[in-house]
Amino acid sequence: MTYRHYLFLAIAICFPFHLAHADWPQWLGPDRTGISSETGLLTTWAADGPPVVWERELGEGFSGISVADGRVYTMFSDRESEFAICLDEATGAEIWRFRTGGKFHERQGGNGPRSQPTVDENRVFVLGATGVLYALNASDGKQLWQVNLRDDLGSRIPKFGFSASPLVENDLLLLETGARRGTFLALDKTTGAVKWASQNDIVSYSSPIATAIAGIRQVVFVSGEAAVGLSPINGALYWRFPWETQYDLNIATPIVVPPNRIFISSGYDHGAALLQIEQRGEGLNVTKVWESRVMKNHFGTSILLGDYIYGFDNAILKCIHANTGEQQWRRRGYGKGSLIYADGHLIILSDKGKLALIEASPEGFREKANAQVLSGTCWTAPTLANGKLFIRDMHKIACLNVSGKK
Repeated sequence: MTYRHYLFLAIAICFPFHLAHADWPQWLGPDRTGISSETGLLTTWAADGPPVVWERELGEGFSGISVADGRVYTMFSDRESEFAICLDEATGAEIWRFRTGGKFHERQGGNGPRSQPTVDENRVFVLGATGVLYALNASDGKQLWQVNLRDDLGSRIPKFGFSASPLVENDLLLLETGARRGTFLALDKTTGAVKWASQNDIVSYSSPIATAIAGIRQVVFVSGEAAVGLSPINGALYWRFPWETQYDLNIATPIVVPPNRIFISSGYDHGAALLQIEQRGEGLNVTKVWESRVMKNHFGTSILLGDYIYGFDNAILKCIHANTGEQQWRRRGYGKGSLIYADGHLIILSDKGKLALIEASPEGFREKANAQVLSGTCWTAPTLANGKLFIRDMHKIACLNVSGKK
Protein backbone atom coordinates (compact mmCIF):
# COMPACT_ATOMS: atom_id res chain seq x y z
CA MET A 1 0.00 0.00 0.00
CA THR A 2 1.40 3.38 -0.99
CA TYR A 3 1.81 6.41 1.28
CA ARG A 4 -1.14 8.05 -0.50
CA HIS A 5 -3.42 5.06 0.33
CA TYR A 6 -2.35 5.17 3.99
CA LEU A 7 -2.97 8.91 3.99
CA PHE A 8 -6.48 8.59 2.56
CA LEU A 9 -7.36 5.87 5.10
CA ALA A 10 -6.06 7.97 8.01
CA ILE A 11 -8.05 11.00 6.89
CA ALA A 12 -11.23 8.96 6.44
CA ILE A 13 -10.95 7.50 9.95
CA CYS A 14 -9.95 10.67 11.77
CA PHE A 15 -12.03 13.23 9.90
CA PRO A 16 -15.36 11.78 8.72
CA PHE A 17 -17.10 14.01 6.17
CA HIS A 18 -20.64 14.79 7.19
CA LEU A 19 -22.06 16.34 4.00
CA ALA A 20 -23.46 14.19 1.20
CA HIS A 21 -22.38 16.86 -1.28
CA ALA A 22 -19.10 18.70 -1.14
CA ASP A 23 -20.09 22.04 0.37
CA TRP A 24 -17.73 24.21 2.44
CA PRO A 25 -20.09 25.91 4.92
CA GLN A 26 -17.63 27.44 7.39
CA TRP A 27 -14.05 28.34 8.22
CA LEU A 28 -11.67 25.59 6.99
CA GLY A 29 -14.48 23.46 5.61
CA PRO A 30 -17.01 20.95 6.93
CA ASP A 31 -14.88 19.79 9.88
CA ARG A 32 -12.63 22.85 10.32
CA THR A 33 -9.61 20.84 9.18
CA GLY A 34 -8.95 22.45 5.78
CA ILE A 35 -9.52 19.01 4.24
CA SER A 36 -11.89 18.34 1.34
CA SER A 37 -13.36 14.93 0.43
CA GLU A 38 -13.41 15.76 -3.28
CA THR A 39 -11.54 13.61 -5.78
CA GLY A 40 -10.88 13.64 -9.50
CA LEU A 41 -9.47 17.17 -9.52
CA LEU A 42 -7.30 18.58 -12.29
CA THR A 43 -3.57 17.99 -11.79
CA THR A 44 -2.45 19.91 -14.87
CA TRP A 45 -3.43 23.50 -15.64
CA ALA A 46 -3.14 25.93 -18.52
CA ALA A 47 -0.51 28.63 -18.19
CA ASP A 48 -3.06 31.03 -16.70
CA GLY A 49 -4.48 28.45 -14.29
CA PRO A 50 -7.70 26.42 -14.08
CA PRO A 51 -10.65 27.65 -16.19
CA VAL A 52 -12.47 30.67 -14.78
CA VAL A 53 -16.16 29.97 -14.14
CA TRP A 54 -16.87 33.54 -13.05
CA GLU A 55 -15.28 36.48 -11.30
CA ARG A 56 -16.55 39.77 -9.96
CA GLU A 57 -15.29 42.88 -8.26
CA LEU A 58 -15.76 42.77 -4.53
CA GLY A 59 -13.91 45.04 -2.10
CA GLU A 60 -11.50 45.16 0.81
CA GLY A 61 -11.44 42.48 3.47
CA PHE A 62 -10.00 39.10 4.39
CA SER A 63 -13.24 37.25 5.06
CA GLY A 64 -13.21 33.63 3.96
CA ILE A 65 -15.70 32.15 1.48
CA SER A 66 -18.41 29.72 2.57
CA VAL A 67 -20.43 27.63 0.12
CA ALA A 68 -23.70 25.83 0.90
CA ASP A 69 -26.75 24.73 -1.07
CA GLY A 70 -25.72 26.47 -4.28
CA ARG A 71 -24.84 29.78 -2.65
CA VAL A 72 -21.60 31.58 -1.81
CA TYR A 73 -21.25 33.73 1.32
CA THR A 74 -18.47 36.13 2.28
CA MET A 75 -17.91 39.67 3.59
CA PHE A 76 -16.30 42.79 2.14
CA SER A 77 -16.22 46.56 2.51
CA ASP A 78 -16.55 49.53 0.20
CA ARG A 79 -15.38 53.07 0.99
CA GLU A 80 -17.76 53.55 3.91
CA SER A 81 -19.48 50.31 4.93
CA GLU A 82 -19.01 46.62 5.55
CA PHE A 83 -21.32 43.98 4.09
CA ALA A 84 -22.17 40.31 4.13
CA ILE A 85 -22.98 39.16 0.62
CA CYS A 86 -24.61 36.09 -0.93
CA LEU A 87 -23.83 35.08 -4.52
CA ASP A 88 -25.09 32.36 -6.83
CA GLU A 89 -22.55 29.53 -6.85
CA ALA A 90 -22.95 28.80 -10.56
CA THR A 91 -22.87 32.35 -11.94
CA GLY A 92 -21.58 34.72 -9.25
CA ALA A 93 -24.75 36.81 -9.55
CA GLU A 94 -25.63 38.72 -6.38
CA ILE A 95 -28.63 37.31 -4.49
CA TRP A 96 -28.53 39.64 -1.49
CA ARG A 97 -26.26 41.83 0.61
CA PHE A 98 -26.59 43.02 4.20
CA ARG A 99 -24.79 45.97 5.76
CA THR A 100 -23.01 44.82 8.91
CA GLY A 101 -21.55 48.17 9.98
CA GLY A 102 -19.10 50.92 9.14
CA LYS A 103 -15.81 50.15 7.47
CA PHE A 104 -12.97 48.98 9.71
CA HIS A 105 -9.71 50.83 9.02
CA GLU A 106 -6.33 49.47 10.06
CA ARG A 107 -3.34 51.80 9.81
CA GLN A 108 -1.16 49.26 7.98
CA GLY A 109 -3.74 48.94 5.21
CA GLY A 110 -5.52 45.77 6.33
CA ASN A 111 -9.01 47.23 6.03
CA GLY A 112 -12.35 45.47 6.03
CA PRO A 113 -13.93 42.38 7.63
CA ARG A 114 -11.93 39.33 8.69
CA SER A 115 -14.40 36.71 9.94
CA GLN A 116 -15.82 34.04 7.63
CA PRO A 117 -19.60 33.47 7.56
CA THR A 118 -20.82 30.25 9.17
CA VAL A 119 -23.78 28.59 7.45
CA ASP A 120 -26.06 26.39 9.54
CA GLU A 121 -29.17 25.09 7.79
CA ASN A 122 -31.29 28.20 7.04
CA ARG A 123 -29.08 30.60 9.00
CA VAL A 124 -25.81 32.34 8.28
CA PHE A 125 -23.83 33.89 11.12
CA VAL A 126 -21.56 36.84 10.35
CA LEU A 127 -19.25 38.85 12.63
CA GLY A 128 -18.15 42.34 11.59
CA ALA A 129 -14.65 43.60 12.29
CA THR A 130 -16.02 46.16 14.77
CA GLY A 131 -17.89 43.50 16.76
CA VAL A 132 -21.51 43.25 15.69
CA LEU A 133 -22.65 39.65 15.35
CA TYR A 134 -25.65 38.90 13.13
CA ALA A 135 -27.79 35.87 12.44
CA LEU A 136 -29.28 36.25 8.95
CA ASN A 137 -31.76 34.24 6.96
CA ALA A 138 -29.62 32.39 4.43
CA SER A 139 -32.29 32.65 1.74
CA ASP A 140 -32.94 36.38 1.69
CA GLY A 141 -30.41 37.98 4.05
CA LYS A 142 -33.06 39.25 6.47
CA GLN A 143 -31.85 39.82 10.04
CA LEU A 144 -32.95 37.23 12.60
CA TRP A 145 -31.06 38.68 15.57
CA GLN A 146 -27.96 40.68 16.44
CA VAL A 147 -25.58 41.10 19.36
CA ASN A 148 -23.26 44.08 19.63
CA LEU A 149 -20.19 42.72 21.41
CA ARG A 150 -19.06 46.20 22.47
CA ASP A 151 -22.34 47.81 23.51
CA ASP A 152 -24.14 44.74 24.80
CA LEU A 153 -21.27 42.75 26.33
CA GLY A 154 -18.48 45.25 26.98
CA SER A 155 -15.98 43.80 24.51
CA ARG A 156 -13.09 45.90 23.24
CA ILE A 157 -12.25 45.88 19.56
CA PRO A 158 -8.90 44.08 19.11
CA LYS A 159 -6.18 46.13 17.45
CA PHE A 160 -6.65 44.29 14.15
CA GLY A 161 -10.43 43.86 14.43
CA PHE A 162 -12.64 40.94 15.40
CA SER A 163 -11.45 38.04 13.29
CA ALA A 164 -12.72 34.73 14.70
CA SER A 165 -15.29 32.77 12.72
CA PRO A 166 -18.29 31.58 14.79
CA LEU A 167 -18.60 27.84 15.51
CA VAL A 168 -21.92 25.99 15.71
CA GLU A 169 -22.03 23.21 18.31
CA ASN A 170 -25.50 21.65 18.55
CA ASP A 171 -27.80 24.52 19.60
CA LEU A 172 -24.96 26.86 20.52
CA LEU A 173 -22.94 29.47 18.65
CA LEU A 174 -19.42 29.74 20.08
CA LEU A 175 -16.84 32.47 19.63
CA GLU A 176 -14.06 34.42 21.30
CA THR A 177 -15.17 37.95 22.17
CA GLY A 178 -13.17 39.37 25.07
CA ALA A 179 -16.50 40.28 26.67
CA ARG A 180 -16.52 41.77 30.17
CA ARG A 181 -18.39 38.77 31.57
CA GLY A 182 -16.06 36.22 29.91
CA THR A 183 -13.72 35.99 26.93
CA PHE A 184 -15.28 32.84 25.47
CA LEU A 185 -18.98 33.00 24.78
CA ALA A 186 -21.79 30.58 23.94
CA LEU A 187 -25.00 32.01 22.49
CA ASP A 188 -28.29 30.35 21.69
CA LYS A 189 -28.02 30.08 17.92
CA THR A 190 -31.77 30.65 17.51
CA THR A 191 -32.16 33.76 19.67
CA GLY A 192 -28.67 35.14 20.36
CA ALA A 193 -29.21 34.88 24.12
CA VAL A 194 -26.02 34.31 26.13
CA LYS A 195 -25.94 30.76 27.50
CA TRP A 196 -22.55 30.94 29.19
CA ALA A 197 -19.35 32.99 29.33
CA SER A 198 -15.98 31.68 30.49
CA GLN A 199 -12.50 32.86 31.47
CA ASN A 200 -11.03 36.34 31.45
CA ASP A 201 -8.35 36.12 28.77
CA ILE A 202 -7.01 38.67 26.33
CA VAL A 203 -8.90 38.26 23.08
CA SER A 204 -6.98 36.98 20.05
CA TYR A 205 -7.76 36.26 16.39
CA SER A 206 -8.07 32.47 16.34
CA SER A 207 -11.23 30.50 15.54
CA PRO A 208 -12.28 27.62 17.83
CA ILE A 209 -12.81 23.93 17.10
CA ALA A 210 -14.91 21.26 18.81
CA THR A 211 -13.64 17.73 19.39
CA ALA A 212 -13.84 14.72 21.70
CA ILE A 213 -10.68 13.76 23.59
CA ALA A 214 -10.57 10.99 26.19
CA GLY A 215 -14.28 10.58 25.60
CA ILE A 216 -15.02 14.16 26.64
CA ARG A 217 -16.50 16.64 24.18
CA GLN A 218 -14.76 20.00 24.39
CA VAL A 219 -14.28 23.30 22.59
CA VAL A 220 -10.66 24.35 22.05
CA PHE A 221 -9.87 28.06 21.89
CA VAL A 222 -6.56 29.90 21.60
CA SER A 223 -6.75 33.29 23.29
CA GLY A 224 -4.13 36.00 23.41
CA GLU A 225 -2.48 34.20 26.32
CA ALA A 226 -3.40 30.50 26.38
CA ALA A 227 -4.86 27.46 24.67
CA VAL A 228 -7.87 26.21 26.63
CA GLY A 229 -10.33 23.34 26.51
CA LEU A 230 -13.85 24.15 27.72
CA SER A 231 -17.06 22.24 28.23
CA PRO A 232 -19.53 23.16 25.46
CA ILE A 233 -22.35 22.59 27.92
CA ASN A 234 -21.47 25.21 30.53
CA GLY A 235 -18.04 26.67 29.68
CA ALA A 236 -16.27 24.89 32.55
CA LEU A 237 -12.48 24.82 32.16
CA TYR A 238 -11.08 21.36 31.39
CA TRP A 239 -7.46 22.37 30.78
CA ARG A 240 -5.27 25.39 30.11
CA PHE A 241 -1.81 25.80 28.52
CA PRO A 242 -0.11 29.25 28.60
CA TRP A 243 0.67 30.54 25.08
CA GLU A 244 1.63 34.20 24.88
CA THR A 245 2.70 35.76 21.59
CA GLN A 246 3.89 39.28 20.81
CA TYR A 247 0.96 41.71 20.35
CA ASP A 248 -1.45 38.90 21.38
CA LEU A 249 -1.34 37.70 17.76
CA ASN A 250 -2.38 34.07 18.11
CA ILE A 251 -4.19 33.65 14.79
CA ALA A 252 -4.02 30.06 13.52
CA THR A 253 -6.74 27.58 14.45
CA PRO A 254 -5.72 24.68 16.72
CA ILE A 255 -5.46 21.23 15.11
CA VAL A 256 -6.50 17.89 16.59
CA VAL A 257 -3.79 15.23 16.29
CA PRO A 258 -5.60 11.95 17.06
CA PRO A 259 -6.24 10.44 19.41
CA ASN A 260 -5.56 12.94 22.19
CA ARG A 261 -3.24 15.73 21.08
CA ILE A 262 -3.63 19.38 20.03
CA PHE A 263 -1.21 21.29 17.79
CA ILE A 264 -0.95 25.07 18.18
CA SER A 265 1.24 27.51 16.27
CA SER A 266 1.89 31.27 16.17
CA GLY A 267 4.11 33.66 14.26
CA TYR A 268 6.06 36.67 15.52
CA ASP A 269 9.06 34.44 16.32
CA HIS A 270 7.05 32.24 18.68
CA GLY A 271 6.68 28.75 17.20
CA ALA A 272 4.57 25.65 17.71
CA ALA A 273 3.72 23.11 20.39
CA LEU A 274 2.06 19.74 20.59
CA LEU A 275 -0.11 19.25 23.67
CA GLN A 276 -1.31 15.95 25.09
CA ILE A 277 -4.69 15.83 26.81
CA GLU A 278 -5.26 12.96 29.23
CA GLN A 279 -7.89 12.01 31.73
CA ARG A 280 -6.93 12.53 35.35
CA GLY A 281 -9.59 11.44 37.81
CA GLU A 282 -12.81 13.01 36.61
CA GLY A 283 -11.00 15.82 34.81
CA LEU A 284 -8.43 16.38 32.09
CA ASN A 285 -4.74 17.23 32.28
CA VAL A 286 -2.55 18.90 29.66
CA THR A 287 1.18 18.25 29.13
CA LYS A 288 3.59 19.46 26.47
CA VAL A 289 4.92 16.78 24.11
CA TRP A 290 7.24 19.17 22.25
CA GLU A 291 7.71 22.86 21.54
CA SER A 292 9.78 24.28 18.69
CA ARG A 293 10.24 27.25 16.38
CA VAL A 294 10.09 24.88 13.39
CA MET A 295 6.58 26.02 12.41
CA LYS A 296 5.51 29.62 13.02
CA ASN A 297 2.05 30.09 11.49
CA HIS A 298 1.47 33.81 10.90
CA PHE A 299 -2.13 33.96 9.67
CA GLY A 300 -2.59 30.64 7.85
CA THR A 301 -3.60 27.45 9.66
CA SER A 302 -1.63 24.27 8.91
CA ILE A 303 -3.06 20.97 7.64
CA LEU A 304 -2.70 17.56 9.34
CA LEU A 305 -2.47 14.59 6.94
CA GLY A 306 -1.77 11.28 8.60
CA ASP A 307 1.28 11.79 10.83
CA TYR A 308 2.44 14.96 9.07
CA ILE A 309 1.66 18.64 9.30
CA TYR A 310 1.96 20.93 6.26
CA GLY A 311 1.97 24.67 6.71
CA PHE A 312 3.74 28.00 6.41
CA ASP A 313 6.59 28.78 8.76
CA ASN A 314 6.20 32.49 8.08
CA ALA A 315 7.15 32.56 4.35
CA ILE A 316 8.50 29.01 4.09
CA LEU A 317 6.25 26.08 3.17
CA LYS A 318 7.17 23.11 5.36
CA CYS A 319 6.28 19.54 6.19
CA ILE A 320 6.95 18.38 9.75
CA HIS A 321 6.24 15.20 11.69
CA ALA A 322 3.28 15.90 13.94
CA ASN A 323 4.39 13.81 16.90
CA THR A 324 8.04 14.92 16.97
CA GLY A 325 8.19 18.31 15.24
CA GLU A 326 10.99 17.00 13.01
CA GLN A 327 11.21 18.84 9.70
CA GLN A 328 10.75 16.67 6.60
CA TRP A 329 11.19 19.31 3.89
CA ARG A 330 10.94 23.06 3.24
CA ARG A 331 10.36 25.29 0.22
CA ARG A 332 10.35 29.04 -0.43
CA GLY A 333 8.56 30.88 -3.20
CA TYR A 334 4.97 31.31 -1.99
CA GLY A 335 5.38 34.12 0.51
CA LYS A 336 3.09 33.97 3.52
CA GLY A 337 0.51 31.79 1.87
CA SER A 338 -2.45 29.69 2.92
CA LEU A 339 -3.41 26.14 2.01
CA ILE A 340 -6.10 23.47 1.96
CA TYR A 341 -6.01 19.78 0.97
CA ALA A 342 -7.91 17.65 -1.55
CA ASP A 343 -7.32 14.49 -3.57
CA GLY A 344 -3.71 13.89 -2.51
CA HIS A 345 -2.62 17.48 -3.03
CA LEU A 346 -2.09 20.73 -1.19
CA ILE A 347 -3.76 23.71 -2.85
CA ILE A 348 -1.62 26.76 -2.11
CA LEU A 349 -2.55 30.41 -2.56
CA SER A 350 0.38 32.76 -2.03
CA ASP A 351 -0.08 36.18 -0.49
CA LYS A 352 0.64 37.66 -3.95
CA GLY A 353 -2.00 35.67 -5.83
CA LYS A 354 0.03 32.69 -7.09
CA LEU A 355 -1.96 29.44 -7.05
CA ALA A 356 -0.10 26.13 -6.85
CA LEU A 357 -0.81 22.42 -6.60
CA ILE A 358 1.67 20.46 -4.45
CA GLU A 359 1.80 16.71 -3.92
CA ALA A 360 1.04 16.02 -0.25
CA SER A 361 3.92 13.75 0.65
CA PRO A 362 6.47 13.84 3.49
CA GLU A 363 9.00 12.28 1.13
CA GLY A 364 9.76 15.56 -0.62
CA PHE A 365 8.43 18.68 -2.29
CA ARG A 366 6.86 18.24 -5.72
CA GLU A 367 4.88 20.99 -7.44
CA LYS A 368 2.39 19.73 -10.05
CA ALA A 369 1.08 23.07 -11.35
CA ASN A 370 1.17 26.81 -10.70
CA ALA A 371 -0.30 30.00 -12.14
CA GLN A 372 -0.64 33.67 -11.28
CA VAL A 373 -4.41 34.00 -10.82
CA LEU A 374 -4.84 37.14 -8.70
CA SER A 375 -2.88 40.38 -8.41
CA GLY A 376 -3.77 41.89 -5.04
CA THR A 377 -3.00 40.93 -1.45
CA CYS A 378 -4.32 37.42 -0.72
CA TRP A 379 -4.63 36.62 2.97
CA THR A 380 -7.75 34.50 2.57
CA ALA A 381 -7.55 30.71 2.42
CA PRO A 382 -9.04 29.05 -0.68
CA THR A 383 -12.42 27.31 -0.53
CA LEU A 384 -13.14 24.11 -2.47
CA ALA A 385 -16.76 23.14 -3.10
CA ASN A 386 -18.41 20.97 -5.73
CA GLY A 387 -15.45 20.93 -8.08
CA LYS A 388 -14.94 24.69 -7.90
CA LEU A 389 -12.17 26.63 -6.19
CA PHE A 390 -13.11 30.01 -4.72
CA ILE A 391 -10.36 32.56 -4.11
CA ARG A 392 -10.18 36.30 -3.44
CA ASP A 393 -7.86 39.22 -3.01
CA MET A 394 -8.59 42.79 -1.87
CA HIS A 395 -10.25 43.62 -5.19
CA LYS A 396 -12.23 40.67 -6.48
CA ILE A 397 -13.51 37.14 -5.94
CA ALA A 398 -13.01 34.36 -8.50
CA CYS A 399 -14.46 30.91 -9.06
CA LEU A 400 -12.26 28.37 -10.89
CA ASN A 401 -13.23 24.99 -12.31
CA VAL A 402 -10.81 22.40 -10.88
CA SER A 403 -13.00 19.35 -11.52
CA GLY A 404 -12.07 18.77 -15.15
CA LYS A 405 -15.77 18.77 -15.99
CA LYS A 406 -17.46 21.37 -18.17
